Amino acid sequence: MKLYALSDLHVGFEANRRALDSLAQHEDDWLVLAGDLGETLEHVETVLRATVSRFARVLFVPGNHELWTLPDERPALRGVAKYDALVALCREHGVLTPEDPYPVWPGDGPRCVIAPLFLLYDYSFRPDSVPAEHAIEWAEESGVMCADEALLHPDPFPTRQAWCAARCEMTEARLSALDPSLRTVLVNHFPLRYELAHLPAIPRFALWCGTRLTEDWHTRFRAVAVISGHLHIRSTRHRNGVRFEEVSVGYPRQWEPERGLESMLREILPGPPPRM
Repeated sequence: MKLYALSDLHVGFEANRRALDSLAQHEDDWLVLAGDLGETLEHVETVLRATVSRFARVLFVPGNHELWTLPDERPALRGVAKYDALVALCREHGVLTPEDPYPVWPGDGPRCVIAPLFLLYDYSFRPDSVPAEHAIEWAEESGVMCADEALLHPDPFPTRQAWCAARCEMTEARLSALDPSLRTVLVNHFPLRYELAHLPAIPRFALWCGTRLTEDWHTRFRAVAVISGHLHIRSTRHRNGVRFEEVSVGYPRQWEPERGLESMLREILPGPPPRM
């Protein structure tokens, strides 16, 4: 029995959507989908149908793309309403979300819970010398602007920062209440640490990549591994003895869709032994 992870499937692209067919049957295994499956509820449902029929259990956290409200989208769900619709869709298919109890991993490896998180970002992934009120202007100076600024609405929160703060406060309380004898696998679309939001080609895009509120969560909450996506730069890194896995697939130009998604599955548990 294994826990696998994927993110950033972006099945709005036909090549990525076709690649779903290459997934093998994993009747005893679990799969984490770490966000950015697509831009619409239909995209998300396409991935859910393909994965719940192949894996014993599927878990999902949203990325920024699932939260977009597209100009021609009907119904035009915004902010929390869009998130709630994603949660409802997942429940129709038996897929666990950040709104469900964290399941205990029943397979080999450390005794731990798998914790899907939905935390967003708050523009704090920026140098200390850049004031918060000038952060977006600072990013735009380098030619960088995230589509979220037009498409990801925080309703009914006044700002994305406020939504992020509320999600972090609620999630921190849940994680703090866990049995301290349990380890965790933390799953969030965005990196939990600023230093890991490293994008060499567009470094100031880090502004839309997470929040400093979670910098120490990997140690505070006894993580065995931390799963994220968003960057479209697959990597395995270690901090404080914790394994950080970026599990993005990405746009068709960023990988080889003809290889199929089976080749992109990242094993999280049991996984390699901890590195100290």
